[in-house]
This record gives sequence, structure tokens and C-alpha cells, in this order.
Amino acid sequence: MGKIQLTVIIWEEEGLYVSKCPEIEVASCGNSPQEALDNIHEAINLYIENARALGMMEEIESALRARHKFTSMIEVEA
Repeated sequence: MGKIQLTVIIWEEEGLYVSKCPEIEVASCGNSPQEALDNIHEAINLYIENARALGMMEEIESALRARHKFTSMIEVEA
């Protein structure tokens, strides 16, 4: 499959940094932004490895191979 680029979002939540990859809905966390990034990287690799082993790559391939990805912030009432 080669190298792919995925989106990772990191935010602070009650003293912990949460990381999430929205393309494949994998999440992790860490005590710092860098640790959260390192942990999500590992979690994504494990997810893809398991998807291959279980024959599920076709189900996530479009998300992995999307050439154009956009992120945006919007404001809503809470």
C-alpha cells in the first residue's frame, strides 16, 4: 500500500491530550501532545495491521487513499 497521509486531531481534555484520526475513527491519548501523537501513530498502525489480517482493508481503503482531505472549525451554540 505504501505511505499514506491521515489527519490527526489533538485536544486537551481534563489534563490529558486526546488524539483522534477521523478517517478511520481511531483514538488514543497521552500526557503531552507529542505523546498523544506517538500513541495515535501506534494505534493507527495496529488498526491497519488488524484490518489486513481480518481481510477488512477494502472497507477502509477509500478513507486511507483519499487524495483531498479538508479540515475546518465551525462555531455552534453549546
